[in-house]
Amino acid sequence: MRIKDVIFDLYGTLVDIRTDERRLSFWRKAAEIFSKNGADYLPADLKKRYFSTVKNEEQAALKAAGGFPEIDILRVFAELYREKGVEADLALLDATAKAFREASTERLRLYPEAAALLKRLRESGVRIWLLSNAQAAFTRPELQALGLEGSFDGVYLSSEWGFKKPDPRFFEALLTEKKISAETAVMIGNDGGCDIAPARSLGLKTVYVRSEISPKESPPQSDFFAESSGLMEIAGFILQGE
Repeated sequence: MRIKDVIFDLYGTLVDIRTDERRLSFWRKAAEIFSKNGADYLPADLKKRYFSTVKNEEQAALKAAGGFPEIDILRVFAELYREKGVEADLALLDATAKAFREASTERLRLYPEAAALLKRLRESGVRIWLLSNAQAAFTRPELQALGLEGSFDGVYLSSEWGFKKPDPRFFEALLTEKKISAETAVMIGNDGGCDIAPARSLGLKTVYVRSEISPKESPPQSDFFAESSGLMEIAGFILQGE
Protein backbone atom coordinates (compact mmCIF):
# COMPACT_ATOMS: atom_id res chain seq x y z
CA MET A 1 0.00 0.00 0.00
CA ARG A 2 1.37 3.42 -0.97
CA ILE A 3 2.72 5.56 1.86
CA LYS A 4 0.85 8.86 2.07
CA ASP A 5 2.19 10.37 5.30
CA VAL A 6 5.78 10.53 6.56
CA ILE A 7 6.39 11.49 10.18
CA PHE A 8 9.86 12.60 11.20
CA ASP A 9 11.60 12.93 14.50
CA LEU A 10 13.96 15.93 14.48
CA TYR A 11 17.08 15.78 16.65
CA GLY A 12 19.31 12.83 15.81
CA THR A 13 17.19 12.04 12.74
CA LEU A 14 17.30 15.13 10.52
CA VAL A 15 19.40 17.39 12.73
CA ASP A 16 22.77 16.86 14.39
CA ILE A 17 22.85 18.79 17.65
CA ARG A 18 25.12 19.02 20.67
CA THR A 19 24.15 21.00 23.77
CA ASP A 20 25.79 21.21 27.18
CA GLU A 21 23.99 22.63 30.21
CA ARG A 22 26.55 21.31 32.69
CA ARG A 23 29.68 23.38 32.08
CA LEU A 24 30.31 26.40 34.32
CA SER A 25 31.13 28.64 31.37
CA PHE A 26 27.58 28.15 30.11
CA TRP A 27 26.07 29.09 33.46
CA ARG A 28 28.17 32.26 33.53
CA LYS A 29 26.56 33.23 30.21
CA ALA A 30 23.12 32.21 31.47
CA ALA A 31 23.54 34.32 34.62
CA GLU A 32 24.44 37.31 32.41
CA ILE A 33 21.22 36.79 30.43
CA PHE A 34 19.10 36.92 33.57
CA SER A 35 21.09 39.75 35.14
CA LYS A 36 20.65 41.89 32.03
CA ASN A 37 16.90 41.57 32.58
CA GLY A 38 16.91 42.43 36.26
CA ALA A 39 17.31 38.98 37.85
CA ASP A 40 20.72 38.69 39.48
CA TYR A 41 22.03 35.16 40.06
CA LEU A 42 25.42 33.73 40.74
CA PRO A 43 26.15 31.10 38.05
CA ALA A 44 26.20 28.18 40.51
CA ASP A 45 22.98 29.35 42.17
CA LEU A 46 21.22 29.73 38.82
CA LYS A 47 22.27 26.24 37.79
CA LYS A 48 20.94 24.78 41.04
CA ARG A 49 17.64 26.67 40.86
CA TYR A 50 17.17 25.84 37.17
CA PHE A 51 17.48 22.09 37.60
CA SER A 52 15.42 22.03 40.81
CA THR A 53 12.64 24.06 39.13
CA VAL A 54 12.68 21.73 36.11
CA LYS A 55 12.36 18.77 38.47
CA ASN A 56 9.44 20.38 40.31
CA GLU A 57 7.65 21.11 37.04
CA GLU A 58 8.19 17.54 35.86
CA GLN A 59 6.84 16.08 39.09
CA ALA A 60 3.76 18.29 38.92
CA ALA A 61 3.17 17.36 35.27
CA LEU A 62 3.49 13.66 36.03
CA LYS A 63 0.99 13.95 38.87
CA ALA A 64 -1.46 15.86 36.68
CA ALA A 65 -1.19 13.94 33.42
CA GLY A 66 0.56 10.61 34.05
CA GLY A 67 2.22 8.75 31.21
CA PHE A 68 5.14 10.65 29.73
CA PRO A 69 4.33 14.31 30.40
CA GLU A 70 6.24 17.25 28.99
CA ILE A 71 6.79 20.59 30.66
CA ASP A 72 6.99 24.03 29.06
CA ILE A 73 10.44 25.46 29.74
CA LEU A 74 9.01 28.99 29.68
CA ARG A 75 7.33 28.22 33.01
CA VAL A 76 10.77 27.45 34.44
CA PHE A 77 12.21 30.73 33.20
CA ALA A 78 9.17 32.61 34.50
CA GLU A 79 9.70 31.14 37.97
CA LEU A 80 13.41 32.00 37.93
CA TYR A 81 12.56 35.61 37.13
CA ARG A 82 9.76 35.68 39.69
CA GLU A 83 12.15 34.58 42.44
CA LYS A 84 14.10 37.77 41.79
CA GLY A 85 11.04 40.00 41.67
CA VAL A 86 10.71 40.19 37.88
CA GLU A 87 7.34 39.44 36.27
CA ALA A 88 8.47 38.40 32.80
CA ASP A 89 6.10 38.79 29.86
CA LEU A 90 6.03 36.35 26.94
CA ALA A 91 8.41 38.44 24.84
CA LEU A 92 11.04 38.39 27.58
CA LEU A 93 10.57 34.68 28.18
CA ASP A 94 10.96 33.90 24.47
CA ALA A 95 14.07 36.08 24.22
CA THR A 96 15.54 34.41 27.31
CA ALA A 97 14.85 30.95 25.93
CA LYS A 98 16.51 31.80 22.61
CA ALA A 99 19.62 33.24 24.26
CA PHE A 100 19.79 30.39 26.78
CA ARG A 101 19.61 27.78 24.02
CA GLU A 102 22.17 29.51 21.83
CA ALA A 103 24.58 29.71 24.76
CA SER A 104 24.29 25.99 25.46
CA THR A 105 24.51 24.85 21.82
CA GLU A 106 27.84 23.60 20.58
CA ARG A 107 26.62 22.18 17.25
CA LEU A 108 23.47 22.59 15.19
CA ARG A 109 23.33 21.40 11.60
CA LEU A 110 21.35 19.27 9.20
CA TYR A 111 22.62 15.82 8.39
CA PRO A 112 24.14 15.84 4.88
CA GLU A 113 21.15 14.45 2.96
CA ALA A 114 18.31 15.71 5.15
CA ALA A 115 17.31 18.67 2.95
CA ALA A 116 17.49 16.54 -0.22
CA LEU A 117 15.32 13.85 1.36
CA LEU A 118 12.64 16.32 2.42
CA LYS A 119 12.68 17.91 -1.04
CA ARG A 120 12.34 14.53 -2.77
CA LEU A 121 9.42 13.52 -0.58
CA ARG A 122 7.73 16.87 -1.07
CA GLU A 123 8.05 16.49 -4.83
CA SER A 124 6.50 13.01 -4.65
CA GLY A 125 3.31 14.39 -3.11
CA VAL A 126 3.43 12.65 0.28
CA ARG A 127 2.57 14.70 3.34
CA ILE A 128 5.45 15.38 5.73
CA TRP A 129 5.04 15.88 9.48
CA LEU A 130 7.34 16.63 12.38
CA LEU A 131 6.74 14.91 15.74
CA SER A 132 9.49 15.84 18.15
CA ASN A 133 10.23 15.76 21.85
CA ALA A 134 11.22 19.39 21.99
CA GLN A 135 10.70 22.74 23.62
CA ALA A 136 8.93 25.05 21.19
CA ALA A 137 10.80 28.07 22.55
CA PHE A 138 14.06 26.38 21.54
CA THR A 139 13.04 24.47 18.44
CA ARG A 140 10.92 26.88 16.41
CA PRO A 141 13.82 29.38 16.10
CA GLU A 142 16.13 26.49 15.22
CA LEU A 143 13.81 25.29 12.46
CA GLN A 144 14.00 28.75 10.98
CA ALA A 145 17.79 28.93 11.36
CA LEU A 146 18.19 25.55 9.64
CA GLY A 147 15.95 26.50 6.74
CA LEU A 148 13.31 23.93 7.73
CA GLU A 149 10.50 26.39 8.34
CA GLY A 150 7.82 25.47 5.82
CA SER A 151 9.28 22.01 5.15
CA PHE A 152 6.48 20.23 7.01
CA ASP A 153 2.72 20.05 6.62
CA GLY A 154 2.50 20.28 10.39
CA VAL A 155 4.88 20.60 13.35
CA TYR A 156 4.05 18.83 16.61
CA LEU A 157 6.34 19.67 19.53
CA SER A 158 5.91 17.98 22.88
CA SER A 159 6.02 21.14 24.99
CA GLU A 160 2.93 22.42 23.17
CA TRP A 161 0.95 19.26 23.90
CA GLY A 162 1.93 18.38 27.46
CA PHE A 163 3.20 14.89 26.69
CA LYS A 164 6.09 13.39 24.77
CA LYS A 165 7.16 10.25 22.97
CA PRO A 166 6.81 7.37 23.70
CA ASP A 167 3.44 8.45 25.10
CA PRO A 168 0.86 7.15 22.59
CA ARG A 169 -1.21 10.30 23.19
CA PHE A 170 1.40 12.35 21.35
CA PHE A 171 1.27 10.11 18.27
CA GLU A 172 -2.51 9.90 18.42
CA ALA A 173 -2.83 13.70 18.59
CA LEU A 174 -1.18 13.96 15.18
CA LEU A 175 -2.94 10.95 13.65
CA THR A 176 -6.38 12.06 14.82
CA GLU A 177 -6.09 15.79 14.16
CA LYS A 178 -4.68 15.35 10.66
CA LYS A 179 -6.76 12.26 9.81
CA ILE A 180 -3.70 10.13 9.12
CA SER A 181 -4.23 6.41 8.56
CA ALA A 182 -1.61 4.30 10.35
CA GLU A 183 -1.73 1.82 7.48
CA THR A 184 -0.35 4.37 5.03
CA ALA A 185 2.01 6.23 7.35
CA VAL A 186 5.63 5.77 8.38
CA MET A 187 7.52 7.03 11.43
CA ILE A 188 11.20 7.89 10.97
CA GLY A 189 13.33 8.27 14.08
CA ASN A 190 16.65 7.53 15.73
CA ASP A 191 15.37 6.15 19.04
CA GLY A 192 14.03 2.62 19.32
CA GLY A 193 12.15 3.22 22.55
CA CYS A 194 10.71 6.66 21.83
CA ASP A 195 10.15 6.55 18.06
CA ILE A 196 10.05 3.03 16.71
CA ALA A 197 8.35 0.87 19.36
CA PRO A 198 5.33 3.14 20.00
CA ALA A 199 4.83 3.76 16.29
CA ARG A 200 4.84 0.02 15.58
CA SER A 201 2.36 -0.54 18.41
CA LEU A 202 -0.02 1.88 16.66
CA GLY A 203 0.33 0.10 13.33
CA LEU A 204 2.67 2.51 11.54
CA LYS A 205 5.54 1.42 9.36
CA THR A 206 8.90 2.48 10.78
CA VAL A 207 12.34 3.56 9.65
CA TYR A 208 15.16 3.49 12.18
CA VAL A 209 17.97 6.00 11.63
CA ARG A 210 21.18 5.30 13.48
CA SER A 211 23.10 8.45 14.36
CA GLU A 212 25.83 9.46 16.79
CA ILE A 213 23.22 10.66 19.25
CA SER A 214 20.98 7.60 19.06
CA PRO A 215 20.68 5.69 22.33
CA LYS A 216 23.27 2.98 22.86
CA GLU A 217 21.03 0.18 21.63
CA SER A 218 20.88 -2.58 19.07
CA PRO A 219 18.85 -1.51 16.04
CA PRO A 220 15.21 -2.21 16.91
CA GLN A 221 12.88 -4.15 14.67
CA SER A 222 11.75 -1.80 11.92
CA ASP A 223 10.69 -1.87 8.29
CA PHE A 224 13.84 -0.11 7.09
CA PHE A 225 17.23 0.86 8.50
CA ALA A 226 19.39 3.84 7.51
CA GLU A 227 22.45 5.67 8.73
CA SER A 228 22.29 9.42 9.35
CA SER A 229 24.99 9.77 6.69
CA GLY A 230 22.77 8.14 4.04
CA LEU A 231 19.27 9.51 4.53
CA MET A 232 18.40 9.51 0.82
CA GLU A 233 18.17 5.72 0.97
CA ILE A 234 14.92 6.25 2.86
CA ALA A 235 13.32 7.82 -0.22
CA GLY A 236 13.66 4.53 -2.09
CA PHE A 237 11.84 2.66 0.66
CA ILE A 238 9.03 5.20 0.97
CA LEU A 239 8.49 5.70 -2.75
CA GLN A 240 8.91 2.10 -3.89
CA GLY A 241 6.34 1.06 -6.46
CA GLU A 242 5.73 4.57 -7.76
